[in-house]
Amino acid sequence: MPEINLPAVVAEVKSAFERYEAALVSNDVAVLDELFWSSPHTVRYGAAENLYGYEAIAAFRSARSPAGLARTLSHTIITTYGTDFATVNTEFQRSGQSGRQSQTWLRTDQGWRVVSAHVSLLAN
Repeated sequence: MPEINLPAVVAEVKSAFERYEAALVSNDVAVLDELFWSSPHTVRYGAAENLYGYEAIAAFRSARSPAGLARTLSHTIITTYGTDFATVNTEFQRSGQSGRQSQTWLRTDQGWRVVSAHVSLLAN
């Protein structure tokens, strides 16, 4: 059984997640692209789109409007499993919308990368 929530690993994933969040709200597409695993196996289910593979995710990011991306997070939970695998789950509020997001992170040779993500909106 892998060790759960080793403090150093949690700190690494937290840093990667915070970098992702800063890039998301500032529409820093280069960083968002960097933080997704460059693989056809990467999946992102969005509020209104299903994206399969890194190329589809990058195309979505480059076409997305930069307006109205600011949000606040709550109930962010980071769980690490050993030294190379983690999940991050959070809730968010944005422009009258509530939602939730889950990400699966994997340590790669290039650093921590999102290998799977899911965003959904909640009824207000």
